[in-house]
Amino acid sequence: MTESPDKQTQTAGGAAARTAYVVDQPTDGATRIAAVVEYNGAAFFGWQRQIDPHTPGVQNAVEQAISRVANHGVGVICAGRTDTGVHATHQVIHFDSAAQREPRQWLLGVNANLPAHVRLRTVTPMTSDFHARFSAQSRRYSYCIDNRPVKPGIFSGLHSWCRLPLDHELMHHEAQVLLGEHDFSAYRAAGCQAKTPNRRVLSVSVRRQAHLVMIEICANAFLQHMVRNIAGVLMAVGCGERPAGWARAVLEAADRTQGGVTATPDGLYLVGVDYPDRFKLPSSYLPPTF
Repeated sequence: MTESPDKQTQTAGGAAARTAYVVDQPTDGATRIAAVVEYNGAAFFGWQRQIDPHTPGVQNAVEQAISRVANHGVGVICAGRTDTGVHATHQVIHFDSAAQREPRQWLLGVNANLPAHVRLRTVTPMTSDFHARFSAQSRRYSYCIDNRPVKPGIFSGLHSWCRLPLDHELMHHEAQVLLGEHDFSAYRAAGCQAKTPNRRVLSVSVRRQAHLVMIEICANAFLQHMVRNIAGVLMAVGCGERPAGWARAVLEAADRTQGGVTATPDGLYLVGVDYPDRFKLPSSYLPPTF
């Protein structure tokens, strides 16, 4: 869920895949375009572009489709990279192109060239100072748990699963210790390369809808595996494997080895990215509904 350094070299897909494009300020004659992307991550090895065609990233598919419509190589920047198997209802990207296309032409043309499990939801021309990653003020994730004794079949890959009954009210209470700015060392992947473990959680809640338990969290930014590690801790408390207060104990330990199991990526969705009002981007948050 972390991003690349400030100056990111983005290689376009398709026939022009050997050319690198550094996305910073639009070149003369180019327009900056923002788009909201929805995807089922089960078919991909994360968002990030992959060199091996047998392990595609969502970025590969998006860049290839945009490049076809633009008729030139296009590189894209996203609001936050998602891991292998993670989904999105509201990923935000930007790209630059000198091609003269209306938003509807971008939308229909790109979607016609995307695989079935990836779609652009909206396309919006932007000012040159917009940056999908660095202009973002916060990100929102939902983690969806199927809480039934038998593992789901129809929604396999789209839900996490816990066969033991979960006390969602206890999980909600437990999660409130995460609010505010903290050192989330215990909740990030051992290999996370973020420069600082400090993040600010703006809101977190746990609710139940029939057999589905939903963890919803908003923060200024996230560390690698941060939401999945939080979900793993809350599920352990919710099913009684760990005592109440364990989420606080893990947080205060600042030690990943104390944090328990990382929850599967299946139930994780990027559902929203917040930007300053002046950019006028669509801000509807679409948690997964079934």
